[in-house]
Order: sequence, then C-alpha cells, then structure tokens
Amino acid sequence: MDEAIRKRILDVLDANRIMTIATLRPDGWPQATTVGYVNDGLTFWFLCGRDSQKATNLARDNRVSLTISGDPADIMAITGLSMAARAIPVSARAEAEKVLRLMPSKYPDQKTLPVAMPTPDDVSLFRIEPNVVSVLDYTQGFGHADLVPWP
Repeated sequence: MDEAIRKRILDVLDANRIMTIATLRPDGWPQATTVGYVNDGLTFWFLCGRDSQKATNLARDNRVSLTISGDPADIMAITGLSMAARAIPVSARAEAEKVLRLMPSKYPDQKTLPVAMPTPDDVSLFRIEPNVVSVLDYTQGFGHADLVPWP
C-alpha cells in the first residue's frame, strides 16, 4: 500500500471513534447501526452486546460494509473511509482484553469511566478485516475518493 494512502487511512482511524456498520439481516436487508471502535494502527475492532441483532447477523454472515468520518464545518474538509470487510469474532482472551483496555483511549476528555466496564465475557468483540477500502478526501476535490485493495 502506498505510504501516503496508508497515512490518510490512519489519520481517519485515529481522529474518529464512531463508525456506521451494516450487517445483513435474516431477510436479506442490510441493517446499519452506529458503534464505537478502537484501533491500533490499521487494525481495528468494535464491540456489541452478545445478544444484539448485530452479533446475531454476524454469526450467520460476517460480511459488513462500514463508514468512518468526522463532521467538519467546511464541506471541502470532509475525509472518511468506506469499507467492504469481514467482522471476525475475537476469541483470544488476550486480544479481547487488549481491545477493552484501548477503548477508553478514544475518550481522552472523559474524566471517569462507567462504573462497570465490560469484560470479554460481557460483550462480543469483532476485528475488522477489510477487503477493499475507499478513502474519501474532499480536500483533493469534491467527492474525491481513492479505491484501495487490502492489504
């Protein structure tokens, strides 16, 4: 992957903490939901309730589409990512614990954490493994996007 594109992807991942992820419902319709995520470089994860519709959908079909972007006041400052990916369940306890330790780092202004932070036993954790990434960057022109095969 080109180093300039890699940096642009990292900039978006590092600058944001919320993504919209679409899973496939049993009836075939996509279901888009908002989730928090955390990343360590280009590797990133999200969590959801064990009994959530997302977890149920992903147990049946792990293909997802997702977007990550900020909300700049200047339309020509829009940057973001759109991905076709697989959501891989995290089964290794060490990886799950790492993800949960990283989560608070996305909220540096929060003075206190919730009383009961979830444990790996409380939530479903998923690692995102992109197949293709679209890097949106309006600073290079209205609607400009670069399509990046992964990895």
